[in-house]
Amino acid sequence: MARQTWDEEVDLLVAGSGAAALSAAIAAADEGLTVLVVESTDKWGGTTAISGGGLWMPNHPEMAKLGKQDSPAKVREYMDVTIGDVGPASSDERRDAYIATVPKVFNDWKRLGIRWALSADYPDYYPDKPGGMDGGRAIETEPFDAKRLGSWFESSRAMMPAPLKTDDVWLLTRAWSSRDGFARGAQFVGRTLKGVATGKKYYGLGGAYTGHLMATAKELGVEVRLRTPITAVVKDDAGAVIGAEVATPGGIKRIATRAGVMLGTGGFARNAEWRREHHGIDGYSSAPEGDLGTGIQVGIDAGADVALMDDAWWGASILMPNGEAQFSVNERSDPYSIIVDQSGQRFCNESASYIDVGHAILERHKTVPAIHSWMITERRHARRFLNNAALQGLGKLKKAGSVVEADTLEELAAKLGMDWDVLQATVTRFNGFCATGVDEDFDRGRTAYDNYYGDPSLKNPNLGPIEKGPFRAFTIVPGDLGTKGGLLTDEHARVLDTDGAPIEGLYAAGNTTASVMGRTYPGAGSTIGPATVFGYLGAKHAAGRLTSITK
Repeated sequence: MARQTWDEEVDLLVAGSGAAALSAAIAAADEGLTVLVVESTDKWGGTTAISGGGLWMPNHPEMAKLGKQDSPAKVREYMDVTIGDVGPASSDERRDAYIATVPKVFNDWKRLGIRWALSADYPDYYPDKPGGMDGGRAIETEPFDAKRLGSWFESSRAMMPAPLKTDDVWLLTRAWSSRDGFARGAQFVGRTLKGVATGKKYYGLGGAYTGHLMATAKELGVEVRLRTPITAVVKDDAGAVIGAEVATPGGIKRIATRAGVMLGTGGFARNAEWRREHHGIDGYSSAPEGDLGTGIQVGIDAGADVALMDDAWWGASILMPNGEAQFSVNERSDPYSIIVDQSGQRFCNESASYIDVGHAILERHKTVPAIHSWMITERRHARRFLNNAALQGLGKLKKAGSVVEADTLEELAAKLGMDWDVLQATVTRFNGFCATGVDEDFDRGRTAYDNYYGDPSLKNPNLGPIEKGPFRAFTIVPGDLGTKGGLLTDEHARVLDTDGAPIEGLYAAGNTTASVMGRTYPGAGSTIGPATVFGYLGAKHAAGRLTSITK
């Protein structure tokens, strides 16, 4: 190979700026490495910044503060039962590495000044499964003061300019229909006013986590460049990655790397061509526009293997007038609502985890048209619970056909093109379940996770009859929080080639990789938790590799 020429040199080059990338940058800088972060768009934070910001961190060091008992064995049992065998993406080694590293990340981030907020009440998504828990494993950070980053925060993707936490949402959605919801609403208002009074500019949810990460990275001396997509990695004669090429306004730059390259560029949710190839649909994603599969392609070009490309972090979403989709969490779970296919029949537990509902829509569509489906609600749903899509303006939604309204169910069926007898039978049967408190068809409301969003005053918190008009039907599509498939990596976050061997010097984490969670979603933060942990693990391994090389 001809002698390489470089424009500059760093220890670790990190591509991307979400949880995976920034976690790698922090962990590497904390080890004393020089780190350069390159982000392809003009905004930093990735999908993490516009997410709920939670991390599934089982057996974290402060479980006891919540009165919870957890253990590595318990977590491993739960992961084995819920994930099953999905191949090397979720190997025994990767599961064990994830579980073992959670406490290390938790403590290291805390040492570096990141303030954790615990969630005692957010259950695992399958709390009834062996090893499952009814709360405690999901964590997040305290709200972030944007003033800490000064003008740099202006280029953040953060969307929640208020001190809102994920742990607030389940109660705030019923702030005007229950005493505990009203109390949490008052707490949130008080927290907001306190921030204003003290001159803080608080951001919550995913913007809070990425804000904390970026501030920490900056304090550790990490350089971040926007509008600088990675285009390729460079290998030496032995096949080890020794650098990368990035695009800049002045042309391609070649950057030498002493420790390696970390790919944390996200998935391919906004790559319509790949979505059609791997998922059979263009996609209705909540991921940002830069989620094009760039890092995955860079890895493939370097000889990497991929897996789970046919899957995503699915979830029922409400179609918006601009063609985008509003991810639905509490709306479909709250009582006085059902989801039906285009024939007017229920086909799933509406209160199940979002990925299960998304999978159910896709599976139903194979036999009965279900893309799109309809979420049918009645008057009490609108009056008692928060509907995030409706906040965008019901008039706009109705004009676009995303919401259809009628005074009677028979009139609604006609407007939706459904056989009234079929819809009537569906609603009659569902209302019978509401009376008994038991959903005999799909077990809606059976688990603590189902009940998390609902009305605890009802016999079954998730079952409320559909009987009082006006009635509304919201267009439901299989949206997603990002894609699940990508580069195969090992327990050190090293990218694996098509023979299953690590590509030396090349690491990946987050949605750029095939998820350790396989095809399921064990608990809140099952995207950001592994992104953080494997970003950290990759950086630590790269630091050790650098030490070995320089000896």
